[in-house]
Amino acid sequence: MTLKLAIVGRPNVGKSRLFNRLAGRTAAIVHDTPGVTRDRQAVEAVYEGIALTLIDTAGFEEGVSGSIPNRMTRQTLTAIAEAEALLFLIDARAGVTAGDEIIAEALRKSGKPVILAANKCEGRVEPPAEAWGLGLGEALAISAEHNLGMEDIVAALETLGPAAKPEEEQEQEDSDEEFSEDDELEEDVVVNYLDRPLRLALVGRPNVGKSSLFNNLLGEDRSLTGPEAGLTRDAITAPWKAGERDVLLHDTAGLRKKARVAGETLEEMSVASTLEAIRFADCVIVMIDACAPFEKQDLTIADLIAREGRAIVFAINKWDLLENKAGAISRMREKLDRLLPQVAGAPLIATSARTGEGLDRLEAAIAEADTAWNTRISTATLNRFLGEALQRHATPAISGRRVRIRYMTQRKARPPSFTLFGNQLDALPEAYLRYLSNGLREAFNLKGTPLRFSVRNSKNPYATKK
Repeated sequence: MTLKLAIVGRPNVGKSRLFNRLAGRTAAIVHDTPGVTRDRQAVEAVYEGIALTLIDTAGFEEGVSGSIPNRMTRQTLTAIAEAEALLFLIDARAGVTAGDEIIAEALRKSGKPVILAANKCEGRVEPPAEAWGLGLGEALAISAEHNLGMEDIVAALETLGPAAKPEEEQEQEDSDEEFSEDDELEEDVVVNYLDRPLRLALVGRPNVGKSSLFNNLLGEDRSLTGPEAGLTRDAITAPWKAGERDVLLHDTAGLRKKARVAGETLEEMSVASTLEAIRFADCVIVMIDACAPFEKQDLTIADLIAREGRAIVFAINKWDLLENKAGAISRMREKLDRLLPQVAGAPLIATSARTGEGLDRLEAAIAEADTAWNTRISTATLNRFLGEALQRHATPAISGRRVRIRYMTQRKARPPSFTLFGNQLDALPEAYLRYLSNGLREAFNLKGTPLRFSVRNSKNPYATKK
Protein backbone atom coordinates (compact mmCIF):
# COMPACT_ATOMS: atom_id res chain seq x y z
CA MET A 1 0.00 0.00 0.00
CA THR A 2 1.18 3.50 -0.81
CA LEU A 3 -0.02 6.92 0.24
CA LYS A 4 -1.34 8.94 -2.70
CA LEU A 5 -0.08 12.47 -2.01
CA ALA A 6 -0.88 15.51 -4.20
CA ILE A 7 1.33 18.60 -3.98
CA VAL A 8 -0.74 21.72 -4.59
CA GLY A 9 -0.20 25.47 -4.49
CA ARG A 10 0.02 28.66 -6.52
CA PRO A 11 2.31 28.85 -9.58
CA ASN A 12 6.04 29.15 -8.88
CA VAL A 13 5.98 28.23 -5.17
CA GLY A 14 8.29 25.24 -5.76
CA LYS A 15 5.86 22.33 -6.16
CA SER A 16 7.86 20.57 -8.88
CA ARG A 17 11.12 21.03 -7.01
CA LEU A 18 9.59 19.42 -3.91
CA PHE A 19 8.06 16.72 -6.14
CA ASN A 20 11.54 15.90 -7.49
CA ARG A 21 13.02 15.95 -3.98
CA LEU A 22 10.48 13.43 -2.69
CA ALA A 23 10.72 11.33 -5.86
CA GLY A 24 14.50 11.15 -5.56
CA ARG A 25 15.01 12.07 -9.21
CA THR A 26 14.28 14.79 -11.75
CA ALA A 27 10.80 13.69 -12.71
CA ALA A 28 9.42 17.17 -13.47
CA ILE A 29 10.85 20.20 -15.22
CA VAL A 30 11.88 22.98 -12.82
CA HIS A 31 12.23 26.57 -14.04
CA ASP A 32 11.80 30.06 -12.59
CA THR A 33 9.06 30.84 -15.12
CA PRO A 34 5.60 30.62 -13.46
CA GLY A 35 3.22 28.00 -14.88
CA VAL A 36 5.84 25.57 -16.21
CA THR A 37 3.83 22.56 -14.97
CA ARG A 38 0.57 22.17 -16.86
CA ASP A 39 -0.42 18.54 -16.39
CA ARG A 40 -0.71 16.44 -13.29
CA GLN A 41 2.05 13.89 -13.12
CA ALA A 42 2.24 10.86 -10.84
CA VAL A 43 5.27 8.74 -9.87
CA GLU A 44 5.85 5.94 -7.39
CA ALA A 45 8.51 6.71 -4.80
CA VAL A 46 9.85 5.68 -1.42
CA TYR A 47 11.05 8.63 0.66
CA GLU A 48 12.75 7.91 3.99
CA GLY A 49 10.98 4.54 4.17
CA ILE A 50 7.52 5.90 3.31
CA ALA A 51 5.81 4.47 0.22
CA LEU A 52 4.26 7.28 -1.84
CA THR A 53 2.38 7.87 -5.04
CA LEU A 54 3.35 11.50 -5.66
CA ILE A 55 1.19 13.77 -7.81
CA ASP A 56 2.66 17.02 -9.11
CA THR A 57 0.04 19.57 -10.11
CA ALA A 58 -0.25 22.77 -12.09
CA GLY A 59 -0.68 26.11 -10.35
CA PHE A 60 -4.13 26.76 -8.93
CA GLU A 61 -5.36 30.00 -10.53
CA GLU A 62 -8.56 31.39 -11.95
CA GLY A 63 -9.04 31.97 -15.66
CA VAL A 64 -11.63 32.46 -18.34
CA SER A 65 -13.51 29.26 -19.10
CA GLY A 66 -11.58 27.26 -21.69
CA SER A 67 -8.34 29.19 -21.16
CA ILE A 68 -5.08 27.40 -20.38
CA PRO A 69 -5.09 28.52 -16.69
CA ASN A 70 -8.69 27.32 -16.35
CA ARG A 71 -7.85 23.92 -17.85
CA MET A 72 -4.77 23.66 -15.60
CA THR A 73 -6.91 24.35 -12.53
CA ARG A 74 -9.36 21.60 -13.55
CA GLN A 75 -6.41 19.19 -13.71
CA THR A 76 -5.40 20.22 -10.18
CA LEU A 77 -8.94 19.73 -8.85
CA THR A 78 -8.93 16.23 -10.34
CA ALA A 79 -5.64 15.51 -8.53
CA ILE A 80 -7.14 16.71 -5.24
CA ALA A 81 -10.12 14.41 -5.73
CA GLU A 82 -7.86 11.41 -6.49
CA ALA A 83 -5.40 11.97 -3.62
CA GLU A 84 -5.61 10.50 -0.13
CA ALA A 85 -3.61 13.35 1.42
CA LEU A 86 -2.56 16.83 0.30
CA LEU A 87 0.66 18.78 0.71
CA PHE A 88 -0.16 22.49 0.39
CA LEU A 89 2.86 24.60 -0.47
CA ILE A 90 3.04 28.36 0.04
CA ASP A 91 5.87 30.82 -0.65
CA ALA A 92 7.39 31.99 2.64
CA ARG A 93 8.89 35.06 0.97
CA ALA A 94 5.66 36.19 -0.69
CA GLY A 95 3.53 35.54 2.40
CA VAL A 96 -0.07 34.38 2.31
CA THR A 97 -1.87 35.72 -0.76
CA ALA A 98 -5.50 35.80 -1.83
CA GLY A 99 -4.71 32.87 -4.12
CA ASP A 100 -3.45 30.84 -1.16
CA GLU A 101 -6.68 31.53 0.71
CA ILE A 102 -8.76 30.29 -2.25
CA ILE A 103 -6.73 27.07 -2.41
CA ALA A 104 -6.95 26.57 1.36
CA GLU A 105 -10.73 26.83 1.21
CA ALA A 106 -10.86 24.16 -1.53
CA LEU A 107 -8.58 21.88 0.48
CA ARG A 108 -10.65 22.26 3.66
CA LYS A 109 -13.78 21.36 1.70
CA SER A 110 -12.10 18.19 0.41
CA GLY A 111 -12.12 16.79 3.94
CA LYS A 112 -8.71 15.17 3.37
CA PRO A 113 -5.65 15.50 5.62
CA VAL A 114 -3.51 18.50 4.63
CA ILE A 115 0.15 19.19 5.39
CA LEU A 116 0.88 22.91 5.16
CA ALA A 117 4.47 23.81 4.26
CA ALA A 118 6.13 27.17 3.62
CA ASN A 119 8.80 26.77 0.97
CA LYS A 120 11.90 28.93 0.31
CA CYS A 121 12.73 29.21 4.02
CA GLU A 122 16.48 29.11 3.43
CA GLY A 123 18.54 31.72 5.26
CA ARG A 124 16.62 33.49 8.01
CA VAL A 125 13.24 33.36 6.30
CA GLU A 126 10.44 32.05 8.54
CA PRO A 127 6.91 30.89 7.65
CA PRO A 128 4.55 33.87 7.52
CA ALA A 129 2.57 34.36 10.74
CA GLU A 130 -0.66 34.81 8.76
CA ALA A 131 -0.39 31.16 7.63
CA TRP A 132 -2.33 30.27 10.80
CA GLY A 133 -5.30 32.08 9.27
CA LEU A 134 -5.56 29.41 6.54
CA GLY A 135 -7.07 27.06 9.12
CA LEU A 136 -4.66 24.22 8.31
CA GLY A 137 -2.43 24.31 11.36
CA GLU A 138 1.19 25.32 11.63
CA ALA A 139 3.18 25.78 8.44
CA LEU A 140 6.33 23.65 8.25
CA ALA A 141 9.45 25.64 7.33
CA ILE A 142 11.19 23.95 4.41
CA SER A 143 13.43 24.63 1.43
CA ALA A 144 12.97 22.05 -1.31
CA GLU A 145 15.92 23.47 -3.25
CA HIS A 146 18.34 23.26 -0.31
CA ASN A 147 16.86 20.13 1.32
CA LEU A 148 15.98 21.95 4.55
CA GLY A 149 13.14 20.97 6.88
CA MET A 150 12.44 17.70 5.06
CA GLU A 151 12.57 15.80 8.37
CA ASP A 152 9.40 17.69 9.37
CA ILE A 153 7.71 16.57 6.14
CA VAL A 154 8.73 12.98 6.94
CA ALA A 155 7.31 13.23 10.46
CA ALA A 156 4.00 14.52 9.09
CA LEU A 157 3.86 11.78 6.42
CA GLU A 158 4.60 9.03 8.93
CA THR A 159 1.27 9.71 10.61
CA LEU A 160 -0.51 9.23 7.27
CA GLY A 161 1.32 6.66 5.16
CA PRO A 162 2.49 3.05 5.53
CA ALA A 163 6.16 2.16 5.64
CA ALA A 164 7.59 0.70 2.47
CA LYS A 165 8.11 -3.06 2.46
CA PRO A 166 11.70 -4.25 2.01
CA GLU A 167 12.39 -5.74 -1.38
CA GLU A 168 12.36 -9.51 -1.09
CA GLU A 169 13.07 -10.43 -4.68
CA GLN A 170 16.24 -9.74 -6.56
CA GLU A 171 15.94 -7.76 -9.76
CA GLN A 172 15.45 -9.90 -12.81
CA GLU A 173 18.35 -9.93 -15.22
CA ASP A 174 17.93 -7.51 -18.09
CA SER A 175 17.18 -9.40 -21.29
CA ASP A 176 19.62 -7.07 -23.05
CA GLU A 177 22.43 -9.18 -21.57
CA GLU A 178 24.55 -10.72 -24.27
CA PHE A 179 24.77 -14.45 -24.78
CA SER A 180 27.24 -16.53 -26.75
CA GLU A 181 26.73 -18.59 -29.86
CA ASP A 182 27.07 -21.69 -27.68
CA ASP A 183 23.89 -20.92 -25.73
CA GLU A 184 21.17 -23.40 -26.59
CA LEU A 185 17.57 -22.40 -27.20
CA GLU A 186 14.83 -24.99 -26.93
CA GLU A 187 12.91 -23.49 -29.83
CA ASP A 188 14.00 -21.97 -33.13
CA VAL A 189 12.50 -18.56 -32.27
CA VAL A 190 11.96 -17.41 -28.71
CA VAL A 191 10.19 -14.28 -27.52
CA ASN A 192 11.22 -13.05 -24.06
CA TYR A 193 8.97 -10.82 -21.97
CA LEU A 194 10.04 -9.36 -18.67
CA ASP A 195 7.59 -9.43 -15.81
CA ARG A 196 7.08 -5.70 -15.99
CA PRO A 197 4.89 -3.30 -17.98
CA LEU A 198 5.69 -2.38 -21.56
CA ARG A 199 7.13 1.16 -21.60
CA LEU A 200 5.45 3.01 -24.46
CA ALA A 201 6.13 6.64 -25.47
CA LEU A 202 4.08 8.92 -27.74
CA VAL A 203 6.48 11.10 -29.75
CA GLY A 204 6.17 13.53 -32.64
CA ARG A 205 6.19 17.12 -33.80
CA PRO A 206 4.18 19.71 -31.83
CA ASN A 207 0.41 19.67 -32.30
CA VAL A 208 0.11 16.29 -34.03
CA GLY A 209 -2.32 15.03 -31.38
CA LYS A 210 -0.09 13.19 -28.89
CA SER A 211 -1.96 14.35 -25.78
CA SER A 212 -5.33 13.76 -27.42
CA LEU A 213 -4.34 10.17 -28.21
CA PHE A 214 -2.91 9.79 -24.68
CA ASN A 215 -6.24 10.85 -23.18
CA ASN A 216 -8.27 8.71 -25.59
CA LEU A 217 -6.27 5.58 -24.77
CA LEU A 218 -6.60 6.21 -21.02
CA GLY A 219 -10.28 7.11 -21.26
CA GLU A 220 -9.84 10.33 -19.24
CA ASP A 221 -8.57 13.90 -19.63
CA ARG A 222 -5.13 13.12 -18.22
CA SER A 223 -3.14 15.65 -20.26
CA LEU A 224 -3.97 19.21 -21.23
CA THR A 225 -5.15 19.44 -24.86
CA GLY A 226 -6.12 22.26 -27.16
CA PRO A 227 -5.40 23.96 -30.49
CA GLU A 228 -2.33 25.68 -29.00
CA ALA A 229 0.96 24.04 -30.04
CA GLY A 230 3.43 23.14 -27.29
CA LEU A 231 0.97 22.64 -24.42
CA THR A 232 2.80 19.59 -23.06
CA ARG A 233 6.14 20.29 -21.37
CA ASP A 234 6.87 17.38 -19.05
CA ALA A 235 6.83 13.75 -20.12
CA ILE A 236 3.70 12.49 -18.32
CA THR A 237 3.39 8.81 -17.36
CA ALA A 238 0.22 6.84 -16.69
CA PRO A 239 -0.61 3.10 -16.44
CA TRP A 240 -2.66 1.60 -19.27
CA LYS A 241 -3.66 -1.86 -20.43
CA ALA A 242 -3.36 -2.94 -24.07
CA GLY A 243 -5.32 -6.18 -24.18
CA GLU A 244 -3.67 -8.37 -21.54
CA ARG A 245 -0.42 -6.36 -21.57
CA ASP A 246 0.28 -3.85 -18.79
CA VAL A 247 1.68 -0.63 -20.24
CA LEU A 248 3.33 2.50 -18.86
CA LEU A 249 2.21 5.16 -21.34
CA HIS A 250 4.29 8.34 -21.75
CA ASP A 251 2.93 11.56 -23.24
CA THR A 252 5.79 13.83 -24.35
CA ALA A 253 6.45 17.37 -25.50
CA GLY A 254 6.63 17.97 -29.25
CA LEU A 255 10.09 17.83 -30.82
CA ARG A 256 10.80 20.90 -32.92
CA LYS A 257 13.84 21.52 -35.10
CA LYS A 258 17.01 22.04 -33.06
CA ALA A 259 17.59 25.52 -34.49
CA ARG A 260 14.16 26.69 -33.28
CA VAL A 261 14.77 25.39 -29.77
CA ALA A 262 18.33 26.70 -29.30
CA GLY A 263 18.53 29.39 -26.63
CA GLU A 264 15.01 28.72 -25.32
CA THR A 265 15.90 27.20 -21.94
CA LEU A 266 12.42 26.01 -21.06
CA GLU A 267 11.87 24.38 -24.44
CA GLU A 268 15.32 22.79 -24.31
CA MET A 269 14.30 21.22 -20.99
CA SER A 270 11.07 19.92 -22.55
CA VAL A 271 13.05 18.36 -25.39
CA ALA A 272 15.44 16.78 -22.89
CA SER A 273 12.43 15.32 -21.06
CA THR A 274 11.14 13.82 -24.32
CA LEU A 275 14.54 12.36 -25.21
CA GLU A 276 14.73 10.79 -21.75
CA ALA A 277 11.27 9.23 -22.32
CA ILE A 278 12.52 7.74 -25.62
CA ARG A 279 15.58 6.25 -23.91
CA PHE A 280 13.31 4.87 -21.16
CA ALA A 281 10.82 3.36 -23.62
CA ASP A 282 10.66 -0.14 -25.08
CA CYS A 283 8.39 0.90 -27.94
CA VAL A 284 7.68 4.35 -29.39
CA ILE A 285 4.60 5.49 -31.30
CA VAL A 286 5.74 8.12 -33.79
CA MET A 287 2.74 10.32 -34.49
CA ILE A 288 2.48 11.80 -37.98
CA ASP A 289 0.05 14.49 -39.14
CA ALA A 290 -1.99 12.92 -41.96
CA CYS A 291 -2.36 16.32 -43.61
CA ALA A 292 1.43 16.90 -43.68
CA PRO A 293 3.01 13.45 -43.52
CA PHE A 294 6.70 12.58 -43.30
CA GLU A 295 8.16 16.05 -43.18
CA LYS A 296 11.89 16.30 -42.52
CA GLN A 297 11.36 16.58 -38.77
CA ASP A 298 9.26 13.39 -38.77
CA LEU A 299 12.13 11.53 -40.44
CA THR A 300 14.66 12.99 -38.01
CA ILE A 301 12.57 11.83 -35.04
CA ALA A 302 12.13 8.33 -36.45
CA ASP A 303 15.85 8.04 -37.20
CA LEU A 304 16.67 9.11 -33.64
CA ILE A 305 14.37 6.40 -32.24
CA ALA A 306 15.89 3.77 -34.55
CA ARG A 307 19.40 4.74 -33.43
CA GLU A 308 18.26 4.35 -29.83
CA GLY A 309 17.19 0.83 -30.76
CA ARG A 310 13.51 1.13 -29.84
CA ALA A 311 10.58 -0.65 -31.48
CA ILE A 312 8.57 1.74 -33.67
CA VAL A 313 4.92 2.08 -34.63
CA PHE A 314 3.77 4.92 -36.89
CA ALA A 315 0.36 6.44 -36.14
CA ILE A 316 -0.95 8.61 -38.98
CA ASN A 317 -3.17 10.86 -36.87
CA LYS A 318 -5.94 13.30 -37.91
CA TRP A 319 -7.04 10.75 -40.52
CA ASP A 320 -10.56 12.11 -40.28
CA LEU A 321 -9.31 15.47 -41.63
CA LEU A 322 -7.68 13.99 -44.73
CA GLU A 323 -9.75 14.72 -47.83
CA ASN A 324 -8.29 12.26 -50.35
CA LYS A 325 -8.00 8.93 -48.48
CA ALA A 326 -7.97 6.65 -51.54
CA GLY A 327 -4.55 4.98 -51.76
CA ALA A 328 -3.10 7.32 -49.12
CA ILE A 329 -1.84 4.57 -46.82
CA SER A 330 -0.14 2.75 -49.72
CA ARG A 331 1.62 5.96 -50.77
CA MET A 332 2.72 6.61 -47.20
CA ARG A 333 3.95 3.03 -46.83
CA GLU A 334 6.06 3.33 -49.97
CA LYS A 335 7.46 6.67 -48.78
CA LEU A 336 8.22 5.32 -45.29
CA ASP A 337 10.11 2.25 -46.56
CA ARG A 338 12.05 4.37 -49.07
CA LEU A 339 13.04 7.18 -46.70
CA LEU A 340 13.53 5.05 -43.56
CA PRO A 341 14.97 1.71 -44.69
CA GLN A 342 16.36 1.14 -41.17
CA VAL A 343 12.79 0.49 -39.96
CA ALA A 344 11.34 -0.93 -43.17
CA GLY A 345 8.00 -2.63 -42.66
CA ALA A 346 7.22 -0.87 -39.38
CA PRO A 347 3.47 -0.85 -38.61
CA LEU A 348 1.69 2.13 -40.16
CA ILE A 349 -1.78 2.77 -38.70
CA ALA A 350 -4.34 5.41 -39.71
CA THR A 351 -5.81 6.91 -36.53
CA SER A 352 -7.93 9.75 -35.25
CA ALA A 353 -7.39 10.65 -31.61
CA ARG A 354 -10.51 12.83 -31.81
CA THR A 355 -12.92 10.12 -33.02
CA GLY A 356 -11.11 7.00 -31.79
CA GLU A 357 -10.73 5.59 -35.30
CA GLY A 358 -7.98 2.98 -35.67
CA LEU A 359 -7.16 2.62 -31.97
CA ASP A 360 -7.93 -1.12 -31.97
CA ARG A 361 -5.50 -1.61 -34.86
CA LEU A 362 -2.95 0.53 -33.03
CA GLU A 363 -3.08 -1.81 -30.01
CA ALA A 364 -2.47 -4.82 -32.26
CA ALA A 365 0.46 -3.04 -33.95
CA ILE A 366 2.03 -2.23 -30.56
CA ALA A 367 1.83 -5.90 -29.57
CA GLU A 368 3.39 -6.92 -32.90
CA ALA A 369 6.28 -4.45 -32.55
CA ASP A 370 6.86 -5.49 -28.93
CA THR A 371 7.01 -9.15 -29.96
CA ALA A 372 9.56 -8.40 -32.70
CA TRP A 373 11.68 -6.31 -30.32
CA ASN A 374 11.91 -9.19 -27.80
CA THR A 375 12.56 -11.98 -30.31
CA ARG A 376 15.61 -14.25 -30.03
CA ILE A 377 16.52 -16.73 -32.78
CA SER A 378 18.60 -19.86 -32.29
CA THR A 379 22.04 -20.03 -33.94
CA ALA A 380 21.08 -23.09 -35.99
CA THR A 381 18.00 -21.36 -37.41
CA LEU A 382 19.97 -18.21 -38.20
CA ASN A 383 22.60 -20.13 -40.11
CA ARG A 384 20.00 -21.95 -42.19
CA PHE A 385 18.69 -18.50 -43.08
CA LEU A 386 22.24 -17.24 -43.79
CA GLY A 387 23.01 -20.19 -46.10
CA GLU A 388 19.89 -19.51 -48.16
CA ALA A 389 20.63 -15.77 -48.24
CA LEU A 390 24.19 -16.37 -49.48
CA GLN A 391 22.92 -18.70 -52.19
CA ARG A 392 20.45 -16.09 -53.45
CA HIS A 393 22.93 -13.24 -53.35
CA ALA A 394 26.65 -13.89 -52.82
CA THR A 395 28.87 -11.47 -50.95
CA PRO A 396 30.94 -9.10 -53.11
CA ALA A 397 34.65 -9.43 -53.87
CA ILE A 398 36.99 -6.78 -52.46
CA SER A 399 40.38 -6.33 -54.17
CA GLY A 400 39.95 -9.68 -55.86
CA ARG A 401 39.08 -11.54 -52.66
CA ARG A 402 35.49 -12.40 -51.82
CA VAL A 403 34.14 -11.37 -48.45
CA ARG A 404 33.33 -14.58 -46.61
CA ILE A 405 30.64 -14.92 -43.93
CA ARG A 406 31.17 -18.19 -42.09
CA TYR A 407 28.25 -18.04 -39.67
CA MET A 408 26.13 -15.66 -37.58
CA THR A 409 24.61 -15.58 -34.10
CA GLN A 410 22.18 -13.36 -32.26
CA ARG A 411 24.04 -11.81 -29.33
CA LYS A 412 21.04 -10.08 -27.72
CA ALA A 413 17.46 -8.96 -28.13
CA ARG A 414 15.77 -5.63 -27.40
CA PRO A 415 16.59 -4.77 -30.20
CA PRO A 416 17.62 -7.95 -32.03
CA SER A 417 21.39 -7.69 -32.53
CA PHE A 418 23.48 -10.09 -34.61
CA THR A 419 27.19 -10.91 -34.99
CA LEU A 420 28.69 -12.06 -38.29
CA PHE A 421 31.86 -14.19 -38.27
CA GLY A 422 34.15 -14.50 -41.28
CA ASN A 423 36.90 -12.83 -43.33
CA GLN A 424 37.16 -9.20 -44.54
CA LEU A 425 33.84 -8.37 -42.90
CA ASP A 426 34.94 -4.79 -42.22
CA ALA A 427 34.68 -4.27 -45.98
CA LEU A 428 31.15 -5.67 -46.22
CA PRO A 429 29.05 -2.99 -47.97
CA GLU A 430 26.16 -1.35 -46.16
CA ALA A 431 23.88 -2.49 -48.98
CA TYR A 432 24.60 -6.14 -48.16
CA LEU A 433 23.84 -5.62 -44.48
CA ARG A 434 20.56 -4.00 -45.55
CA TYR A 435 19.87 -7.09 -47.70
CA LEU A 436 20.38 -9.31 -44.65
CA SER A 437 18.23 -6.99 -42.50
CA ASN A 438 15.34 -7.12 -44.94
CA GLY A 439 15.65 -10.89 -45.16
CA LEU A 440 15.63 -11.29 -41.37
CA ARG A 441 12.58 -9.03 -41.06
CA GLU A 442 10.71 -11.06 -43.62
CA ALA A 443 11.78 -14.50 -42.39
CA PHE A 444 11.27 -13.93 -38.66
CA ASN A 445 8.60 -11.19 -38.63
CA LEU A 446 10.94 -8.56 -37.20
CA LYS A 447 9.05 -5.63 -38.68
CA GLY A 448 8.85 -2.47 -36.63
CA THR A 449 12.18 -2.85 -34.88
CA PRO A 450 15.70 -1.72 -35.80
CA LEU A 451 18.28 -4.48 -36.27
CA ARG A 452 21.93 -4.18 -35.33
CA PHE A 453 24.99 -5.94 -36.72
CA SER A 454 28.55 -6.37 -35.52
CA VAL A 455 31.36 -8.31 -37.22
CA ARG A 456 34.25 -10.49 -36.07
CA ASN A 457 37.03 -11.31 -38.48
CA SER A 458 38.83 -14.64 -38.27
CA LYS A 459 42.55 -14.45 -37.52
CA ASN A 460 44.84 -15.10 -40.49
CA PRO A 461 47.20 -17.97 -39.45
CA TYR A 462 49.66 -16.97 -42.19
CA ALA A 463 49.89 -13.32 -41.16
CA THR A 464 53.47 -12.27 -40.31
CA LYS A 465 53.87 -11.23 -36.69
CA LYS A 466 55.62 -7.91 -36.18
